[in-house]
Amino acid sequence: QVQLVESGGGLVQAGGSLRLSCAASGRTFSSYAMGWFRQAPGKERDFLAALSRSGGSTYYADSVKGRFTILRDNTKNTVYLQMNSLKPEDTAVYYCAAGRTYGPGSYRTGEYESWGQGTQVTVSS
Repeated sequence: QVQLVESGGGLVQAGGSLRLSCAASGRTFSSYAMGWFRQAPGKERDFLAALSRSGGSTYYADSVKGRFTILRDNTKNTVYLQMNSLKPEDTAVYYCAAGRTYGPGSYRTGEYESWGQGTQVTVSS
């Protein structure tokens, strides 16, 4: 199965921006729909954004719509999450995930077969 490694997390001040990367290996990257999730301490893993295999369709959680952008570069086997206007409540471990299909169920963790190790994002006030 495809293996995923996130990077790009760190400490940023409120209002700042951060770009996360998720590098994939194994099965052809373009065969997978991709998603981004995050998990704060003591909280469940929440959906952020999903992207179809071709990159032509996206879906965002209301909490990040207009601030975050998911995109992929299939030639580099990489999916990105561009995060702008960051808020302290965005502080969490961010995970990318790969699934077989994209659709209305892409907000569910169960739709994804592979997960990265996560990268910490901390937003200070």
